[in-house]
Amino acid sequence: MNTASILKDIKLVVLDVDGVLTDGSIYTSGNGELFKGFYVRDGLGIKFLQDAGIQVAICTGRTSAIVRERTAELGITLVMQGEKDKREGFARICETAGVNPKNVAYMGDDIPDLCLFPLVGLSCAPKDAQPIVLEKVNWVSKFNGGRGAVRELAELILQKQGKFEQVVQKRFKTEI
Repeated sequence: MNTASILKDIKLVVLDVDGVLTDGSIYTSGNGELFKGFYVRDGLGIKFLQDAGIQVAICTGRTSAIVRERTAELGITLVMQGEKDKREGFARICETAGVNPKNVAYMGDDIPDLCLFPLVGLSCAPKDAQPIVLEKVNWVSKFNGGRGAVRELAELILQKQGKFEQVVQKRFKTEI
């Protein structure tokens, strides 16, 4: 598989949450409050993709108000939560986005994500994903989930599409 040519055709990036946008930790208090940590650099990578016209979506098996809040903050409108069979949520995302699955990069980290890897153009994982996932994906980040894996993927896509410098200039009015 020629990863470079696939990267040039990516129009949509779909992300799992726990273990991809977070380090996979879930914190609960005695009051039942739930906390997750999101890495700001991954968020900026998402904004870069959006600035370049690449859509970003979430497809996760859990349902969380925190995910709703974080995706709203990032301007992600394609959000499928509570997806026990991620293929159904993924199909709805592609249909809504008007994107062929072969023009999608999907990042997941665990067994529930395996079903999507054969459907997408580029399957991806953080470096601390489950071993079976690391064996099945086309591309592995050098960063852990919730610690820069999404940002690395975003920059890789944008560099291969020749858009990275443009989005940095647009957002920050600076050269890199």
